[in-house]
Amino acid sequence: MTSPAPARARISVIGAGPGGLTCARILQRHGLTPTVYDRDSGPDARDQGGTLDLHAGNGQIALREAGLLEEFFALARPEGQEMRQMSSTGEILFHHVPEDGERFKPEIDRGALRDLLLGSLRPGTVQWGRALTSISGPAGGPRLLHFADGTTVETDLVIGADGAFSRVRPAVSPAVPQYSGVSFLEAWFSGVQARHREIDELVGQGGAAAADGERGMFAQRNGGDRIRVYIIRRVPADWIERCGLTIGDTGAIRARLLSEYAGWSPLLRRLISDNDGHYVDRPIYALPVPHTWERDPAVTLLGDAAHLMPPLGVGVNLAMLDAGELALALARSATVADAVRDYEETMLPRSTETAKLLEGGAEQLLSDELPHFAQDDDTRHEDHSPIGSYRKDPVRP
Repeated sequence: MTSPAPARARISVIGAGPGGLTCARILQRHGLTPTVYDRDSGPDARDQGGTLDLHAGNGQIALREAGLLEEFFALARPEGQEMRQMSSTGEILFHHVPEDGERFKPEIDRGALRDLLLGSLRPGTVQWGRALTSISGPAGGPRLLHFADGTTVETDLVIGADGAFSRVRPAVSPAVPQYSGVSFLEAWFSGVQARHREIDELVGQGGAAAADGERGMFAQRNGGDRIRVYIIRRVPADWIERCGLTIGDTGAIRARLLSEYAGWSPLLRRLISDNDGHYVDRPIYALPVPHTWERDPAVTLLGDAAHLMPPLGVGVNLAMLDAGELALALARSATVADAVRDYEETMLPRSTETAKLLEGGAEQLLSDELPHFAQDDDTRHEDHSPIGSYRKDPVRP
Protein backbone atom coordinates (compact mmCIF):
# COMPACT_ATOMS: atom_id res chain seq x y z
CA MET A 1 0.00 0.00 0.00
CA THR A 2 1.20 3.54 -0.76
CA SER A 3 1.62 5.49 2.45
CA PRO A 4 -0.95 8.32 2.66
CA ALA A 5 -0.23 11.98 3.28
CA PRO A 6 -0.68 12.80 6.97
CA ALA A 7 -3.42 15.31 6.17
CA ARG A 8 -5.53 12.50 4.68
CA ALA A 9 -4.48 9.76 7.09
CA ARG A 10 -6.56 8.14 9.78
CA ILE A 11 -4.33 8.58 12.83
CA SER A 12 -5.15 6.55 15.95
CA VAL A 13 -3.46 7.32 19.27
CA ILE A 14 -3.82 4.57 21.86
CA GLY A 15 -3.68 5.95 25.40
CA ALA A 16 -4.87 9.25 26.87
CA GLY A 17 -1.90 9.84 29.13
CA PRO A 18 0.39 12.88 28.87
CA GLY A 19 2.24 11.47 25.84
CA GLY A 20 -0.81 10.53 23.82
CA LEU A 21 -2.67 13.75 24.60
CA THR A 22 0.38 15.92 23.84
CA CYS A 23 0.76 14.19 20.48
CA ALA A 24 -2.92 14.72 19.66
CA ARG A 25 -2.81 18.38 20.68
CA ILE A 26 0.20 19.20 18.50
CA LEU A 27 -1.26 17.27 15.57
CA GLN A 28 -4.47 19.30 15.82
CA ARG A 29 -2.50 22.56 15.96
CA HIS A 30 -1.05 21.59 12.58
CA GLY A 31 -4.38 20.76 10.99
CA LEU A 32 -4.27 16.96 11.36
CA THR A 33 -7.11 14.89 12.76
CA PRO A 34 -6.14 12.22 15.32
CA THR A 35 -8.48 10.10 17.40
CA VAL A 36 -7.40 9.04 20.88
CA TYR A 37 -8.68 5.75 22.29
CA ASP A 38 -8.45 5.03 26.01
CA ARG A 39 -9.55 2.03 28.05
CA ASP A 40 -10.82 4.13 31.01
CA SER A 41 -14.55 4.79 31.12
CA GLY A 42 -13.89 8.53 31.43
CA PRO A 43 -11.32 11.10 32.48
CA ASP A 44 -12.18 10.67 36.18
CA ALA A 45 -12.34 6.88 36.19
CA ARG A 46 -9.24 6.44 38.39
CA ASP A 47 -6.60 8.30 40.31
CA GLN A 48 -4.02 9.72 37.91
CA GLY A 49 -1.03 9.33 40.20
CA GLY A 50 1.25 11.79 41.90
CA THR A 51 2.96 14.98 40.93
CA LEU A 52 5.22 15.44 37.90
CA ASP A 53 8.19 17.68 37.29
CA LEU A 54 8.37 18.85 33.70
CA HIS A 55 11.90 19.72 32.66
CA ALA A 56 12.96 22.68 30.56
CA GLY A 57 14.89 20.42 28.18
CA ASN A 58 12.10 18.03 27.18
CA GLY A 59 8.63 18.17 28.77
CA GLN A 60 8.45 21.95 28.58
CA ILE A 61 9.63 21.88 24.95
CA ALA A 62 6.63 19.69 24.11
CA LEU A 63 4.24 21.99 25.94
CA ARG A 64 5.64 24.96 24.03
CA GLU A 65 4.90 23.17 20.76
CA ALA A 66 1.43 22.44 22.12
CA GLY A 67 0.88 26.14 22.83
CA LEU A 68 0.30 25.38 26.50
CA LEU A 69 3.52 26.41 28.23
CA GLU A 70 2.19 29.56 29.88
CA GLU A 71 -0.95 27.74 31.02
CA PHE A 72 1.31 25.09 32.52
CA PHE A 73 3.33 27.69 34.43
CA ALA A 74 0.10 29.18 35.78
CA LEU A 75 -0.86 25.77 37.23
CA ALA A 76 2.58 24.52 38.25
CA ARG A 77 4.23 24.75 41.64
CA PRO A 78 7.80 26.07 41.32
CA GLU A 79 8.21 25.71 45.08
CA GLY A 80 7.85 21.98 44.49
CA GLN A 81 11.45 21.92 43.25
CA GLU A 82 12.59 21.88 46.88
CA MET A 83 14.46 18.64 47.60
CA ARG A 84 15.73 17.06 50.83
CA GLN A 85 18.02 14.05 51.06
CA MET A 86 18.15 12.43 54.51
CA SER A 87 19.81 9.54 56.28
CA SER A 88 17.69 6.76 57.77
CA THR A 89 18.16 8.44 61.15
CA GLY A 90 16.47 11.58 59.85
CA GLU A 91 19.60 13.73 59.46
CA ILE A 92 19.32 16.13 56.51
CA LEU A 93 22.31 15.51 54.24
CA PHE A 94 21.34 17.82 51.40
CA HIS A 95 18.68 20.48 50.98
CA HIS A 96 17.90 22.37 47.78
CA VAL A 97 15.54 25.34 47.94
CA PRO A 98 14.62 26.78 44.52
CA GLU A 99 15.43 30.39 43.79
CA ASP A 100 12.65 32.88 43.09
CA GLY A 101 11.57 32.53 39.47
CA GLU A 102 13.27 29.16 38.99
CA ARG A 103 11.44 27.26 36.25
CA PHE A 104 13.81 24.43 35.44
CA LYS A 105 11.43 21.66 36.58
CA PRO A 106 8.32 22.94 38.39
CA GLU A 107 5.80 20.45 39.73
CA ILE A 108 2.26 19.82 38.56
CA ASP A 109 -0.20 17.17 39.65
CA ARG A 110 -0.63 14.53 36.99
CA GLY A 111 -4.39 15.04 37.00
CA ALA A 112 -4.02 18.80 36.48
CA LEU A 113 -1.69 18.24 33.52
CA ARG A 114 -4.11 15.75 32.00
CA ASP A 115 -7.01 18.18 32.42
CA LEU A 116 -4.96 20.93 30.75
CA LEU A 117 -4.24 18.71 27.76
CA LEU A 118 -7.78 17.34 27.52
CA GLY A 119 -9.24 20.83 27.61
CA SER A 120 -7.06 21.86 24.69
CA LEU A 121 -8.42 19.18 22.35
CA ARG A 122 -11.42 19.44 20.07
CA PRO A 123 -14.58 17.86 21.50
CA GLY A 124 -14.80 14.16 20.68
CA THR A 125 -11.08 13.68 20.11
CA VAL A 126 -10.85 11.16 22.97
CA GLN A 127 -13.06 8.08 22.86
CA TRP A 128 -13.38 6.64 26.36
CA GLY A 129 -14.11 3.03 27.24
CA ARG A 130 -12.21 1.74 24.21
CA ALA A 131 -9.83 -0.92 25.49
CA LEU A 132 -7.57 -2.15 22.69
CA THR A 133 -7.09 -5.92 22.66
CA SER A 134 -5.06 -6.49 19.49
CA ILE A 135 -4.02 -5.15 16.09
CA SER A 136 -4.29 -7.01 12.79
CA GLY A 137 -3.63 -6.20 9.16
CA PRO A 138 -0.53 -6.14 6.99
CA ALA A 139 2.74 -4.42 7.87
CA GLY A 140 2.60 -1.08 6.13
CA GLY A 141 -1.13 -0.80 6.70
CA PRO A 142 -3.90 -0.21 6.82
CA ARG A 143 -4.18 -1.74 10.27
CA LEU A 144 -7.29 -2.92 12.08
CA LEU A 145 -7.77 -2.10 15.75
CA HIS A 146 -9.73 -4.65 17.79
CA PHE A 147 -11.42 -3.39 20.97
CA ALA A 148 -12.77 -5.26 23.99
CA ASP A 149 -16.33 -4.16 23.16
CA GLY A 150 -16.16 -6.13 19.91
CA THR A 151 -15.77 -3.14 17.60
CA THR A 152 -13.00 -2.61 15.08
CA VAL A 153 -11.48 0.49 13.49
CA GLU A 154 -9.37 0.66 10.34
CA THR A 155 -6.51 3.12 10.55
CA ASP A 156 -3.47 4.31 8.59
CA LEU A 157 -1.24 4.92 11.63
CA VAL A 158 -1.33 3.45 15.12
CA ILE A 159 0.57 5.41 17.77
CA GLY A 160 1.16 3.31 20.87
CA ALA A 161 1.11 5.69 23.85
CA ASP A 162 -0.35 3.06 26.16
CA GLY A 163 2.41 2.60 28.67
CA ALA A 164 4.44 -0.20 30.18
CA PHE A 165 2.21 -3.10 29.16
CA SER A 166 1.29 -1.69 25.77
CA ARG A 167 -1.20 -3.55 23.58
CA VAL A 168 0.29 -1.82 20.54
CA ARG A 169 3.90 -2.95 21.13
CA PRO A 170 3.32 -6.59 20.01
CA ALA A 171 2.51 -5.31 16.51
CA VAL A 172 6.17 -4.33 16.06
CA SER A 173 8.13 -6.00 18.88
CA PRO A 174 8.04 -9.24 20.92
CA ALA A 175 9.71 -7.53 23.90
CA VAL A 176 7.97 -7.62 27.27
CA PRO A 177 8.88 -5.69 30.43
CA GLN A 178 10.98 -7.52 33.02
CA TYR A 179 10.75 -7.04 36.77
CA SER A 180 13.66 -4.99 38.13
CA GLY A 181 13.79 -6.62 41.55
CA VAL A 182 12.70 -3.39 43.24
CA SER A 183 9.15 -2.57 44.25
CA PHE A 184 7.25 0.38 45.70
CA LEU A 185 4.37 0.55 48.11
CA GLU A 186 2.51 3.81 47.74
CA ALA A 187 0.92 5.44 50.78
CA TRP A 188 -1.33 8.52 50.83
CA PHE A 189 -1.73 11.34 53.32
CA SER A 190 -4.46 13.99 53.02
CA GLY A 191 -5.23 17.16 54.95
CA VAL A 192 -1.60 17.12 56.00
CA GLN A 193 -1.35 20.66 57.40
CA ALA A 194 -3.98 19.89 60.02
CA ARG A 195 -3.86 16.10 60.37
CA HIS A 196 -0.20 15.23 59.71
CA ARG A 197 1.66 18.32 60.81
CA GLU A 198 5.04 16.69 61.53
CA ILE A 199 5.04 14.88 58.19
CA ASP A 200 4.05 18.14 56.49
CA GLU A 201 7.12 19.82 57.99
CA LEU A 202 9.38 16.85 57.21
CA VAL A 203 8.56 16.84 53.50
CA GLY A 204 8.58 20.59 52.87
CA GLN A 205 7.24 22.03 49.62
CA GLY A 206 8.76 19.42 47.32
CA GLY A 207 10.18 16.00 48.14
CA ALA A 208 12.18 14.22 50.83
CA ALA A 209 14.16 11.02 50.24
CA ALA A 210 15.98 8.61 52.54
CA ALA A 211 17.70 5.25 52.09
CA ASP A 212 20.03 2.92 53.98
CA GLY A 213 21.46 0.82 51.15
CA GLU A 214 18.86 -1.94 51.46
CA ARG A 215 15.59 -0.01 51.54
CA GLY A 216 14.38 3.51 50.96
CA MET A 217 11.42 5.83 50.86
CA PHE A 218 10.42 8.99 49.10
CA ALA A 219 7.73 11.48 50.15
CA GLN A 220 6.39 14.01 47.66
CA ARG A 221 4.19 17.04 48.09
CA ASN A 222 1.06 16.95 45.94
CA GLY A 223 -1.53 19.64 45.35
CA GLY A 224 -4.66 19.82 47.46
CA ASP A 225 -2.81 19.53 50.81
CA ARG A 226 -1.75 15.94 50.10
CA ILE A 227 1.48 13.94 50.34
CA ARG A 228 2.33 10.63 48.71
CA VAL A 229 4.99 8.32 50.03
CA TYR A 230 6.76 5.54 48.13
CA ILE A 231 8.26 2.79 50.30
CA ILE A 232 11.06 1.22 48.27
CA ARG A 233 12.32 -2.34 48.80
CA ARG A 234 14.21 -5.15 47.08
CA VAL A 235 11.59 -7.92 47.09
CA PRO A 236 10.01 -10.48 44.71
CA ALA A 237 7.31 -8.98 42.53
CA ASP A 238 4.73 -11.22 44.24
CA TRP A 239 6.03 -10.69 47.77
CA ILE A 240 2.58 -9.91 49.16
CA GLU A 241 1.16 -13.24 47.98
CA ARG A 242 4.27 -15.09 49.19
CA CYS A 243 3.62 -13.67 52.65
CA GLY A 244 0.09 -15.06 52.52
CA LEU A 245 -1.42 -11.58 52.35
CA THR A 246 -3.48 -9.45 49.98
CA ILE A 247 -2.98 -5.76 49.25
CA GLY A 248 -6.05 -5.09 51.39
CA ASP A 249 -4.37 -6.50 54.53
CA THR A 250 -3.19 -3.02 55.56
CA GLY A 251 -2.50 -3.80 59.19
CA ALA A 252 -0.41 -6.90 58.47
CA ILE A 253 1.56 -5.17 55.72
CA ARG A 254 2.16 -2.17 57.98
CA ALA A 255 3.47 -4.41 60.78
CA ARG A 256 5.86 -6.13 58.38
CA LEU A 257 7.16 -2.82 57.05
CA LEU A 258 7.67 -1.37 60.51
CA SER A 259 9.73 -4.44 61.39
CA GLU A 260 11.87 -4.04 58.27
CA TYR A 261 12.42 -0.34 58.98
CA ALA A 262 12.97 -0.86 62.71
CA GLY A 263 16.32 0.96 62.71
CA TRP A 264 14.95 4.10 61.06
CA SER A 265 14.03 7.29 62.87
CA PRO A 266 10.59 7.38 64.54
CA LEU A 267 9.51 10.29 62.35
CA LEU A 268 10.42 8.53 59.12
CA ARG A 269 8.63 5.40 60.35
CA ARG A 270 5.47 7.50 60.60
CA LEU A 271 5.52 7.63 56.79
CA ILE A 272 4.72 3.91 57.06
CA SER A 273 2.37 3.89 60.04
CA ASP A 274 0.22 7.02 59.67
CA ASN A 275 -1.05 6.83 56.09
CA ASP A 276 -4.73 7.31 55.26
CA GLY A 277 -6.21 4.11 53.86
CA HIS A 278 -4.56 1.16 52.16
CA TYR A 279 -1.24 0.80 50.36
CA VAL A 280 -0.86 0.52 46.57
CA ASP A 281 1.58 -2.07 45.19
CA ARG A 282 3.80 -0.78 42.34
CA PRO A 283 6.53 -3.21 41.23
CA ILE A 284 9.07 -1.60 38.88
CA TYR A 285 9.53 -3.03 35.38
CA ALA A 286 11.81 -2.15 32.46
CA LEU A 287 12.13 -3.19 28.83
CA PRO A 288 15.25 -4.99 27.58
CA VAL A 289 18.12 -2.75 26.48
CA PRO A 290 18.35 -1.87 23.67
CA HIS A 291 14.72 -2.02 22.60
CA THR A 292 14.36 -1.46 18.87
CA TRP A 293 12.18 -2.92 16.13
CA GLU A 294 11.94 -3.27 12.39
CA ARG A 295 10.19 -0.20 11.07
CA ASP A 296 6.51 -0.46 10.19
CA PRO A 297 5.16 2.66 8.46
CA ALA A 298 1.73 2.10 10.01
CA VAL A 299 2.71 1.53 13.67
CA THR A 300 5.02 3.36 16.06
CA LEU A 301 5.48 3.78 19.81
CA LEU A 302 6.25 6.56 22.25
CA GLY A 303 7.01 6.88 25.94
CA ASP A 304 6.96 3.78 28.13
CA ALA A 305 5.50 1.72 25.30
CA ALA A 306 8.75 2.35 23.40
CA HIS A 307 11.36 2.58 26.15
CA LEU A 308 10.21 1.64 29.64
CA MET A 309 13.20 2.30 31.92
CA PRO A 310 13.97 2.26 35.63
CA PRO A 311 12.37 5.38 37.12
CA LEU A 312 15.41 7.60 37.43
CA GLY A 313 14.40 10.93 35.94
CA VAL A 314 12.98 10.21 32.47
CA GLY A 315 9.35 9.02 32.47
CA VAL A 316 6.78 11.54 31.36
CA ASN A 317 9.35 14.05 30.14
CA LEU A 318 10.66 11.68 27.46
CA ALA A 319 7.13 10.58 26.56
CA MET A 320 6.10 14.18 25.92
CA LEU A 321 9.28 14.89 23.96
CA ASP A 322 8.60 11.79 21.83
CA ALA A 323 5.03 12.97 21.31
CA GLY A 324 6.09 16.42 20.15
CA GLU A 325 8.71 15.10 17.76
CA LEU A 326 6.35 12.54 16.24
CA ALA A 327 3.57 15.10 15.79
CA LEU A 328 5.94 17.58 14.13
CA ALA A 329 7.32 14.86 11.86
CA LEU A 330 3.78 14.07 10.71
CA ALA A 331 3.02 17.76 10.18
CA ARG A 332 6.13 18.27 8.05
CA SER A 333 6.35 15.03 6.03
CA ALA A 334 4.92 14.13 2.66
CA THR A 335 3.75 10.70 3.83
CA VAL A 336 3.05 8.89 7.09
CA ALA A 337 5.88 6.47 6.30
CA ASP A 338 8.34 9.36 5.95
CA ALA A 339 7.22 10.77 9.29
CA VAL A 340 7.59 7.46 11.12
CA ARG A 341 11.06 7.00 9.66
CA ASP A 342 12.20 10.49 10.64
CA TYR A 343 10.76 10.20 14.15
CA GLU A 344 12.24 6.77 14.89
CA GLU A 345 15.66 7.75 13.51
CA THR A 346 15.81 10.34 16.31
CA MET A 347 13.82 8.66 19.09
CA LEU A 348 15.34 5.16 19.03
CA PRO A 349 19.02 6.19 19.35
CA ARG A 350 18.13 8.68 22.07
CA SER A 351 16.09 6.17 24.07
CA THR A 352 18.75 3.47 23.63
CA GLU A 353 21.47 5.76 24.92
CA THR A 354 19.37 6.77 27.92
CA ALA A 355 18.28 3.20 28.65
CA LYS A 356 21.90 1.99 28.65
CA LEU A 357 22.78 4.66 31.20
CA LEU A 358 19.86 3.63 33.41
CA GLU A 359 20.04 -0.16 32.92
CA GLY A 360 19.87 -1.83 36.31
CA GLY A 361 19.43 1.59 37.86
CA ALA A 362 16.51 0.58 40.06
CA GLU A 363 19.13 -0.40 42.64
CA GLN A 364 20.06 3.29 42.90
CA LEU A 365 16.72 3.88 44.57
CA LEU A 366 18.08 2.07 47.62
CA SER A 367 21.50 3.73 47.72
CA ASP A 368 22.51 5.68 50.81
CA GLU A 369 25.12 7.64 48.85
CA LEU A 370 24.45 11.28 48.08
CA PRO A 371 23.57 11.97 44.43
CA HIS A 372 26.21 13.75 42.37
CA PHE A 373 24.37 17.09 42.36
CA ALA A 374 24.61 17.35 46.15
CA GLN A 375 28.37 17.59 45.79
CA ASP A 376 28.31 20.36 43.15
CA ASP A 377 28.73 24.02 43.93
CA ASP A 378 26.21 25.16 41.32
CA THR A 379 22.98 23.18 41.60
CA ARG A 380 20.62 25.70 40.07
CA HIS A 381 20.15 23.91 36.75
CA GLU A 382 20.76 20.33 37.81
CA ASP A 383 18.06 17.69 38.19
CA HIS A 384 17.62 17.79 41.96
CA SER A 385 15.76 14.51 42.25
CA PRO A 386 18.07 11.66 43.25
CA ILE A 387 15.40 9.15 42.44
CA GLY A 388 13.85 10.92 39.52
CA SER A 389 10.55 10.43 37.85
CA TYR A 390 9.44 7.32 39.72
CA ARG A 391 8.12 9.64 42.40
CA LYS A 392 6.26 11.60 39.74
CA ASP A 393 5.05 8.87 37.47
CA PRO A 394 4.87 5.51 39.24
CA VAL A 395 4.87 2.48 36.99
CA ARG A 396 1.36 1.10 36.64
CA PRO A 397 0.87 -2.68 36.67
